[in-house]
Amino acid sequence: MYVLPSLSQAFLGYCVLKFNDSSNVCDIFYGSWVIDDGYPLYNASECPFAEQGFNCLGNGRKDKDYLKWRWKQKNYDIPRLNVHNVLEMLRDKRIVFVGDSMSRTQWESLICLLMTGVEDKKSVHEVNGYKITKRIRFLGVRFSSFNFTIEFFRSIFLVQHGWMPRHAPKRVRSTLKLDKLDDVSNEWINADVLIFNTGQWWVPGKLFETGCYFQVGNSIKLGMSIPAAFRMALGTWASWVEKRIDTNRILVFFWTFEPSHRSEKSRRFCKVTRNPLSETEGRDQSFFSETIFDVIKNMTVPITVLQVTSLSTFRRDAHVSRWSDNPSVPHCSHWCLPGVPDVWNEIFLSYLLADY
Repeated sequence: MYVLPSLSQAFLGYCVLKFNDSSNVCDIFYGSWVIDDGYPLYNASECPFAEQGFNCLGNGRKDKDYLKWRWKQKNYDIPRLNVHNVLEMLRDKRIVFVGDSMSRTQWESLICLLMTGVEDKKSVHEVNGYKITKRIRFLGVRFSSFNFTIEFFRSIFLVQHGWMPRHAPKRVRSTLKLDKLDDVSNEWINADVLIFNTGQWWVPGKLFETGCYFQVGNSIKLGMSIPAAFRMALGTWASWVEKRIDTNRILVFFWTFEPSHRSEKSRRFCKVTRNPLSETEGRDQSFFSETIFDVIKNMTVPITVLQVTSLSTFRRDAHVSRWSDNPSVPHCSHWCLPGVPDVWNEIFLSYLLADY
């Protein structure tokens, strides 16, 4: 397993940390957010693939300080990405994001970043003519001038969600089949780069309170905990990668959990600040991220874990909150665009530039 960010690829400012290799230990905690007038990297209002709900500035946010922060590692200053080099690197490739709305936000961010280097903006288009929305399960954007696509598959649990089995108890309306990967997984196989995430929907409010329980084989596991189910689902994903993905040809990434910042007094409200936090307040600890590390370290094929939990935890100032296209529903986990997902993509692209 490889953990990113971390110190051997020094010219990129990140290193690849091999698990259990103590000779190369470094930590994303050794860094801070600094003001940089070179940010933001694009204007969401000028990017047709930035969802309106994430365009905080366009939705009425008045302060602009949240747009100006860059992550700086303690002992190295990360060089600015050269978008034209990235576009050439991605020529003739297929990049596939798989996951929940956090993955979709990162997908949108990456497209907007890359469009800044494309002269003919009309040469970049959604392959089916779809408008960018959370309701569509597959979205694909083609950069025609460079012959590559960046795709997103909505798979919030990675495993298969199914409707109520026969003879199930009345409280069971649907199940997660923990031993079966999502039925769209065959569409992921022929990618050049795969980027996975999951975690935001693995909570009681999205599961048990909606009548969704866990299933293994033909057996419904009413008493199974969410942590146990999450681990089993990741095990199913890991087995699928080991059996179906040629990791000699395909690069596979997995993002750690992206923290939210809700009010301690009411989960219905966000606690957004003007500037980043100076302390993580314990939000950098997540059993989702810990489970991701535990499962992937035992895999037999190389997977790169992108550790975004820690650096994102400081950014209480950067959530959508009430500055969405539906201000009556505060978004305490989603991020403004431009914003934190752009930094995730800078990390991701730095790794790709080193690898290709």
